[in-house]
Amino acid sequence: MANKIEEIRGSIDASLKDESKPWTQFFKLAEEKTNVPRLYIFLGGVAVVILYLAFGYGAQILCNVIGVAYPAYISMKAIETRTKEDDTRWLTYWVTFGVLSVIEHFSFFLVQIIPFYFLLKCIFHIWCMAPIENNGSTIMFTKIIQPYFKKYEKVADDFISETTDKLKQTAGEVISKVKST
Repeated sequence: MANKIEEIRGSIDASLKDESKPWTQFFKLAEEKTNVPRLYIFLGGVAVVILYLAFGYGAQILCNVIGVAYPAYISMKAIETRTKEDDTRWLTYWVTFGVLSVIEHFSFFLVQIIPFYFLLKCIFHIWCMAPIENNGSTIMFTKIIQPYFKKYEKVADDFISETTDKLKQTAGEVISKVKST
């Protein structure tokens, strides 16, 4: 266990010192100004975020920023690469994020009854975007979302086709009436 903790600490420390990362300059400056190692600054920031998500006013917005900001940034970078793997990884994240957002919208009472809801939701988002092969979004997508998609794909395709046809027909009728007046 101690080896695993030391491995994680070393990985975080290396990432905080990696010049190719966008946050390196911030942590370097903070370390120079405070004489506190950047790892401790990072861990202090994590502790503040955890406490805010657990007890702070407006925790929902912080949780949503965490669930959107980094994935959006990395998704933009993935779009610019020629490889398909990173595109698929982040599309899987966004599908999972979207499905869970819709479910959350219609079950808003959960926010009221589950203690530390936004802290738990934020931890879930981080698990879904974790840079590991079988992260949360991959598991959620392959075990839950994709089977339902496959089961109802034909029904959804038919509904979308019928709705599109009706919208085209209605738009054509509206345009015809506008032209005739």
